[in-house]
Amino acid sequence: MRLRSILMAACLTLGTLTPATAQDANYPSRPITSIVPFAAGGTADIFARMVSEHLQKKMGATVIIENVGGAGSIIGVTRVARAAPDGYTIGLASTSALSINPTLYGAKLSYNSEKDLVPIAQISMVPNVLVVNPTRIAARTVPDLIAYIKANPDKVTFGSAGVGTTQHLAGELFQQMTGTKMVHVPYKGSSQMVTDLLSGQIDIAFDNVPLLLPHAAAGKLAMLATASPKRAEFDPNLPAVSEFLPGFEAVAWHGFMAPAGTPKAITDKLSVSIREFMQLPETKKKMSELGAVAVAVPPDEFAKYIASETQRWKGVIEKANITMN
Repeated sequence: MRLRSILMAACLTLGTLTPATAQDANYPSRPITSIVPFAAGGTADIFARMVSEHLQKKMGATVIIENVGGAGSIIGVTRVARAAPDGYTIGLASTSALSINPTLYGAKLSYNSEKDLVPIAQISMVPNVLVVNPTRIAARTVPDLIAYIKANPDKVTFGSAGVGTTQHLAGELFQQMTGTKMVHVPYKGSSQMVTDLLSGQIDIAFDNVPLLLPHAAAGKLAMLATASPKRAEFDPNLPAVSEFLPGFEAVAWHGFMAPAGTPKAITDKLSVSIREFMQLPETKKKMSELGAVAVAVPPDEFAKYIASETQRWKGVIEKANITMN
């Protein structure tokens, strides 16, 4: 009689499980698509492939990388936002996609980063570094550079990977905090910008570490400071801009997102696995070699960080009167 009661209770419990709950428990049961909104071979693509390889081993499901570049990552992120919220489509997103584009494009943006996406985990911080062409600019410290620009208003040129990128906004923030005036020269990506910086077509730039380190090591560029909140791990002797301009920060970061409505049980499962990988010593070492800092930020904290970054860059964009036509 007691056994019969136990079996009946078990059947009743199973009967209360919704199809979604059962599906969550079996996740993943088929391949997962990880959308990278950038071309293959770049830093973000490398990050995504590292994580995907780990997820395959940890979760026992194939993870397919799909590179969907274009429009400053808007096309790829839109694909993620419009995908079925079942955990089988996730995507890597960056500072621009989540915290800059909402202000830059406003109502024209094809996704709402707050309403259409949910965070899984932040995985990286990639410091921008302030560099100068040593044959064009004699300054080797931030205070000396500020003094030079003030003495030569609208004569110093700074390059970026495009309007509204973290490189561009770093330059705008620098001008706003120092009261200086420079001429912005946007490019279609960092590679062309660095080429012109090396040849002396432009004077200074804020850009991600990986592209700049080889040229700085060869003496072709002079690194003055990192734009991270504190000195970067790749060179503890290099000061941070914030040491001279308190509060200055202009870093790129990346994190995984899922379509809004994806069951929390699924995003939590992905988050735990991804964050576990980001905390491994070998992962931290590999990320450091790529000029990045491995982080393992959970969904709630990542959501708060995205919101704070959105507000910070909104102020810079509006003060600089930057728009995308």
